[in-house]
Order: sequence, then structure tokens, then C-alpha cells
Amino acid sequence: MAKYGILIDTDFCTGCHTCEVACQQEHDYPVGLNGIKVTEYEYKLANGKVKIDCIPFLTDLCDLCMGRQADGERPSCVKHCQTACMYFGLTSDLAIEAASRPRAVLYTHTPK
Repeated sequence: MAKYGILIDTDFCTGCHTCEVACQQEHDYPVGLNGIKVTEYEYKLANGKVKIDCIPFLTDLCDLCMGRQADGERPSCVKHCQTACMYFGLTSDLAIEAASRPRAVLYTHTPK
């Protein structure tokens, strides 16, 4: 099991894309490449109202900012999240936290 991960509570993500900007600047990725990508899903509810969900997905480029971790820092996307809906920590602790958040996603990473 991966030791570290990022928990994202999608109930609170507003789709601001700050995580994408922080990641791209941290790693100096060229345009079009990123360690995280926010995707918007728009749909109609049974009552006719429109709902938009914004869900950040970690890509294969994400390394959970291993360099920042070595300096005692959180991953750049977590640090700069405008709604503070991203959490970094031990996978075991985040899994417990996810149990109380019905729309949370837990991403893990095992260094190569």
C-alpha cells in the first residue's frame, strides 16, 4: 500500500484550477502537461436544476511533490488549494478521514 496520498473532498472543489497552476509552476511543466487536471461535469438533477461538479484528477506526472516533502512541505496543489478541500498525509489516516466524507477521492502514489 502506498504510504502517502492526497484526499480531495469534491463537495467543496469550485474548479478554480489553482492546483493546476501551482503544480505547473512547481515542476516547470510545458503547456499541456500537468500533474493534476480539474475536470468539470455538468448535468441536470431530477428537479430540473443544473449541477456542476469539479473533480481534480492526479495524472501520471504527479509525484506528490517528493522534493517539497523532503523539505517538510506539503504538495504544491494542496498548499495552494483555494477552498482547502485537499489534504496530504499518510494513506492510512486519509482513508479514515475519507470514510466521513461521502464525496471524497483518495489518490495514492508509490515512488518508483
